Amino acid sequence: MEITVNFLDNLRLEAKFDDFSIITDQPIRYKGDGTAPSPFDYFLASSALCAAYFVKVYCLSRDISTDDIRVSQNNIIDPENRYNQIFQIQIELPSNISERDRAGILRSADRCTVKKVIQQGPGFTIDPVDDLNDTSLLQAYEGDGNTTIVGKDLPLEQTIANMTSILSDVGIKIEVSSWRNIVPNVWSLHVREASSPMCFTNGKGATKESALCSALGEYIERMSCNFFYNDYYFGEEISNSKFVHYPNEKWFKAGTNDALPEGLMDERCLQLYNPDDELRASHLIDTNSGLTERGICALPFTRSSDQETVYFPSNLLENLFVSNGMSAGNNLYEAQVQCLSEIFERAVKRQIIEEEIILPDVPKEILAKYPHILAGIEELENKGFPVLVKDASLGGKFPVMCVTLMNPKTSGVFASFGAHPSFEVALERSLTELLQGRSFEGLNDVPPPTFDSNALTEPNNFVEHFIDSTGVISWKFFSAKHDYAFCEWDFSGTTEQENECLMNILADLGKEVYVATYEDFGATACRILVPDYSEIYPTDDLIWDNTNQALMFREDILNLHSLTDEKLEELLERLEGPELDPYTVISSLVGIVFDENTVWGKLDIRELKILIHLALKQYEDAKELIGDFLNFNDNTVERVLFYRAMDAVLDITMDDDLDIDDYVPNLIRMYGSEVMDSVLGSVTGDVKFSGLTKTSMKLEGLDKHLKLIESYKKLHKARELQL
Repeated sequence: MEITVNFLDNLRLEAKFDDFSIITDQPIRYKGDGTAPSPFDYFLASSALCAAYFVKVYCLSRDISTDDIRVSQNNIIDPENRYNQIFQIQIELPSNISERDRAGILRSADRCTVKKVIQQGPGFTIDPVDDLNDTSLLQAYEGDGNTTIVGKDLPLEQTIANMTSILSDVGIKIEVSSWRNIVPNVWSLHVREASSPMCFTNGKGATKESALCSALGEYIERMSCNFFYNDYYFGEEISNSKFVHYPNEKWFKAGTNDALPEGLMDERCLQLYNPDDELRASHLIDTNSGLTERGICALPFTRSSDQETVYFPSNLLENLFVSNGMSAGNNLYEAQVQCLSEIFERAVKRQIIEEEIILPDVPKEILAKYPHILAGIEELENKGFPVLVKDASLGGKFPVMCVTLMNPKTSGVFASFGAHPSFEVALERSLTELLQGRSFEGLNDVPPPTFDSNALTEPNNFVEHFIDSTGVISWKFFSAKHDYAFCEWDFSGTTEQENECLMNILADLGKEVYVATYEDFGATACRILVPDYSEIYPTDDLIWDNTNQALMFREDILNLHSLTDEKLEELLERLEGPELDPYTVISSLVGIVFDENTVWGKLDIRELKILIHLALKQYEDAKELIGDFLNFNDNTVERVLFYRAMDAVLDITMDDDLDIDDYVPNLIRMYGSEVMDSVLGSVTGDVKFSGLTKTSMKLEGLDKHLKLIESYKKLHKARELQL
């Protein structure tokens, strides 16, 4: 994690990381002002808080109350060496906790991450640099070996060095946030851009090096395809620049009566995405720029059957395909093989789940050929998680495997799929995908299987499987009677041969393939579309659940504080639209990243409507929605307190027989003067949109979103240099 430090007045310092800020000071005896804890105080507190966190997690998982549990820590200093200290953590447990849970709580506290890092003895380096943004954080993972694996055309070490150099040249500083290795030969990690943590990827593999390659490759893939920024506003500067997404983009003006313009997509795609002639040009305006007057931004793809260029609206890609079919590689064939493998993995997975296909088990003698994979499976079994390894090739037709884990403690099941022309690689990917970023505790959250076919075919079930494989699967999946015989398939060869093989499978299915290649940053990445096969979301979303509905709300919501009453009424009417879920978070609605720790960050449509009603003095409407808010909310304690006070004040205000002045003294005793100032001011009109800091389309004060834009500007600048 990158922590940047700002020097404040006297000895005060500010440490900033992610969405947080910590102020430190020094005691007056050390020439400070004593306004905040010292850095060392925070260090001491971190181990006590970390131990208490693990205690809390243990108790929550077993429904044990922590009301009477207390955690305390003292540091015992060696008088002859003040740097030699013992951290004594004591946990007070009530007598009604069983001996088993007492031991479990102590074991949990012993898992404290801070403690383990200290015990390991972290290394420190202090280096001068000309520019903090140019410093690589991945040097510790770079090696000079020559490790080759199936599916990669260059050694892992060289691949890591190449990708690290590419990211550094663009100005992207990558940090490793976490590693996981809970069973043998299964590694995963989380990497992110140090200055914009929303730009992150996960990697997986049988070794640390292969997992890091996976994470960096996915980062370059998503950077090249602009995926990190899919649903977000780019700001006025980029939106009005010569190009918004790529230098080779093309803009199409809407036809008469908002008709789709000529030259957009081809006949096959138009029939697929506009079968009833309901799709309008306005549906395809991109969310990122939101410039309706500029038209539809479309990106060029090469149609594989005849090498012709076809323009796809960027809006359509973001709404239907999301990240499916993106990849980066050491060369174009390697990237395309990964793209196509991913497409097959998800399409075949969907077919198996929705059609309740029963897959054959992989025979034990076949698994024995891959001892490094079998070791991870056996460790899961030893930990109490039965594992089924299945051939998902549907009779040798597709290069797909499946590893399914059962959790007897919760009755949950987790089906993980992997694809690659190599049987071994597909099997390994199934296992590493299963455990990517997960702990054993995380396996308690997967749902049980079902015999309800409707639950399996729900579009959202497939989306859940796409996101993290936590959708439901059928009980029929576990039948001993399978629909296909096991096949020890093999589609492997050179990456060029594998690419041709996978393309031929799609051709045999009657599918057209469209390819966009990106080499903007010195890396080879590509995006492959297979219409009517690789979409994640249903085609109807272009009309009924399009992300560019943000354009109806973004400007007014960001300018909320300066809207007239008439404009507020108009906004309120739009927010009443039947297609809008009142629990939709405003951040998602308008494509703006707010700090999660602010009122903006948790604001949903329902709460925004409350605040608008209050601003318009529509007290009855506000009170009705406040009742919903208080009954169905997951907001902060402070925000709930505000609305409980508001609920009482509105009751008094709307009752002609009651006088608010008679109740203010005790309302202040109940809720505090700060809350009551906001509540009473909201009712009288002296305070508008309490808790929402003022901003505008210039995004002032929205630091998290501005960091995301700064991240994108690095890519935009690199592409601009190619013009």
